[in-house]
Amino acid sequence: MGRFFLLGILFLSIFSLKAKTLIVCSDCEYRSIKDAVSKSSKFDTVLIKKGTYKEFNILVDKPLTLKGENYPLVDGEDRGEIIRIVSDNVTIDGLYIINVGTSYTSDYAAIRVVKSENFLIQNVVLEKLFFGIYLEKSNNGKVYNNKINGDAVDEYNSGNGIQLWYCHNVQVDQNIVQGVRDGIYLEFSDNVTINNNLSTNNLRYGLHFMFSNDDVYTNNTFENNGAGVAVMFSKKITMRNNTFSKNWGTASFGLLLKEINDAEITGNIFTNNTIGINVEGSNRINYYNNEFINNGWALKVKGACYANSFVNNNFLNNSFDLSYNSKINDNVFKENYWSNYSGYDLNKDGVGDVPYRPVKLFSYIVNRTPETIVLLRSLFMDIIDFSEKVSPIFTPDNLMDNSPLMKRIK
Repeated sequence: MGRFFLLGILFLSIFSLKAKTLIVCSDCEYRSIKDAVSKSSKFDTVLIKKGTYKEFNILVDKPLTLKGENYPLVDGEDRGEIIRIVSDNVTIDGLYIINVGTSYTSDYAAIRVVKSENFLIQNVVLEKLFFGIYLEKSNNGKVYNNKINGDAVDEYNSGNGIQLWYCHNVQVDQNIVQGVRDGIYLEFSDNVTINNNLSTNNLRYGLHFMFSNDDVYTNNTFENNGAGVAVMFSKKITMRNNTFSKNWGTASFGLLLKEINDAEITGNIFTNNTIGINVEGSNRINYYNNEFINNGWALKVKGACYANSFVNNNFLNNSFDLSYNSKINDNVFKENYWSNYSGYDLNKDGVGDVPYRPVKLFSYIVNRTPETIVLLRSLFMDIIDFSEKVSPIFTPDNLMDNSPLMKRIK
């Protein structure tokens, strides 16, 4: 095996020694990107000078580097897909691409990568697009430091900013995505890392993925998206140090978890959302060191959620800390800080001497009859909430934090 690896390195080295640079500009030998790509050899570089190039359906079918100088403008004139990569070892760097065609059968993209390995798409600016960067059955690549700025108005005639379909071992890092249908979308894509991205003002979700396992999401910001972030039908997911904010609306949330198992959600901030986390049918998830601040509901836990742990989280100034619609509780709430806790700490150990029941009876009533939300601050509702704490009828007896913290966790 070591011999084959060395032969592979030698093979690539020979090609790199033979590689040349083809320059594209208005008065160069190559005046179009398509012409330079078709006449290039494996591992060449196509250097595109600053200017405007009205081209589409550029097919990259060999290992190449397409590099823009001072962000040349590639204008697809709304005629179709602009760049399609069908080869391994391709780099796209420093292009400004606009006017992707709209299609309801072909999902035209500014850049599409198909069945490729070892690709790199970086420093690209995309505007006036249908789909932005579309990865299809492609592995071991990176989408880095791109800016995708869509102008989507309706979901039915808009595409996603960055889409992965049947991809593995891909890094999506330091991108800005806004104004599209879903900022980042994954389906059947495993071992993907999504880090340091900003996904805002998208029609539907800042991040949306389904049937994708062993993925990691860290240090991203998802803000002011139509419905927030949706994570569905997946397992072994890590979501760490992300911010979910300003996702408001009757059907909005910071994060939706549906049919998720064996996951870790730690160090995240959920602030100013209709619902911080909306959970359904999700099991064995650790919720540690998260902050829930100024949300309508911090947590909405629906049916079939078992063996989850909520430990060392801060719940600050939410209208409702927890909504729970099951008569059975198999989840652990321990050592959280609740700003609504009114207990005492006589022995000064930092832990409340009486348990905290985070479910208000009023939240149960609002779930059944949403119109009653207008009574949120009424004295009557305070009285029935107190009665539910004293003698629980509608919530499980064991749904409580037996060791609530007296001070906010730093």
